[in-house]
Amino acid sequence: MPVDILVGTQWGDEGKGKLIDVLTREIDMVVRFQGGNNAGHTVEIGDKKYVLHLVPSGVFRPNVSCVIGNGLVVDPVALQQEMQALAERGLDISVVELSDKAHLIFEYHKLADALKEEDLEVGRKIGTTKRGIGLAYADKAARTGIRAIQLTDPDELEVLFREQAEKYNELFADANSQLMDVEAEWRKVKAAAAFLAPHVKDTVLTVNRAIRAGKRILCEGAQGALLDIDHGTYPFVTSSNTTAGGACTGAGIAPKHIGRVWGVMKAYTTRVGEGPFPTELTDHSGEALRGVGREFGATTGRPRRCGWFDAVASRYSCMINGVDKLAMTKLDVLDGLSELKICTSYEINGQITADMPNDAKTLNVVNPIYESMPGWQCSTATARSYHELPGAARRYLERLAELVGAEIAIVSVGPKRDQTLTVQAI
Repeated sequence: MPVDILVGTQWGDEGKGKLIDVLTREIDMVVRFQGGNNAGHTVEIGDKKYVLHLVPSGVFRPNVSCVIGNGLVVDPVALQQEMQALAERGLDISVVELSDKAHLIFEYHKLADALKEEDLEVGRKIGTTKRGIGLAYADKAARTGIRAIQLTDPDELEVLFREQAEKYNELFADANSQLMDVEAEWRKVKAAAAFLAPHVKDTVLTVNRAIRAGKRILCEGAQGALLDIDHGTYPFVTSSNTTAGGACTGAGIAPKHIGRVWGVMKAYTTRVGEGPFPTELTDHSGEALRGVGREFGATTGRPRRCGWFDAVASRYSCMINGVDKLAMTKLDVLDGLSELKICTSYEINGQITADMPNDAKTLNVVNPIYESMPGWQCSTATARSYHELPGAARRYLERLAELVGAEIAIVSVGPKRDQTLTVQAI
């Protein structure tokens, strides 16, 4: 059976966690294929709220296998804490497998991450979460990283950890910065290794055996496509391939096995951290969207920047991901607005274009060209079918789908499971 992929199509925070939870009703395995604990997936079930950082969202469904793929960088201490917290809330963590090829994040990565960000000039800061993600990927590319397989051999892990820790401490000393307490950190890593070792597997074999067995598999992306290291608004991006293609390398799946690509997008646009954002609303309108939409980062709590829907950026994202089906989220946040604006093109130096520029400097100075649509000014939160939505809301959604070139299959009108409307057969 073909493998489906679910990705965010904007700058992240589109509501992927909830949609993965909804789709896993018919899924046997969820595979996370990139990123680290710099991303947070929020899922609300009944009166309970969960925030995941590394464990795939399929953990909330019984008998769904959860794979943390080789494309991730994993903080072993953070993963131990997350899994223990889930177990304390009654969830089965025996279904979680960690790829033996995933690279590990340690405290020295986080300290170096913070030091690097602090050294950047204003206007060049990335807005990193300072969780060591980029530095761990840098070590991976430099072939000096430590893989999760080492968690199963504590003696070798200690040697490798201490070697790298001392090298980083030399860098910190040269920068007159805080040194890492190697002994204290090793104690944490050693405990995490003992906890995680039984979960370390060759997940490439796990996933491909499931494919051959006809299992239904969903690959879960973190962040958003416009933060992709190659195709995003570089350098204001994350350090991994967040697009659908990353699922093949990040999980060890041959392209021939890929089926549908689900794209998740908000009915407006948000961005957290630094970087260009053509449709950003810096006035009271942006503040209102942030307040109604509870737009604060699940991982850091940072306020998200809010703006009108950007069809230029979203169309580009749908193109590079090959999006077949759209899941539109947070429609209810727009319920109180009398007028909605959609960016359909950019004006650059007097020229109109419907294509997204490939550099952040140009994107920073584009003038968005808008079309307006009337709002519906009534609640959509109680709708339980697509046809229960106000006509103006349906027309708005259908216009967005037309502009980005994909079909809407799901609409979300709130954070709960039952606030998910199926537009067409899934």
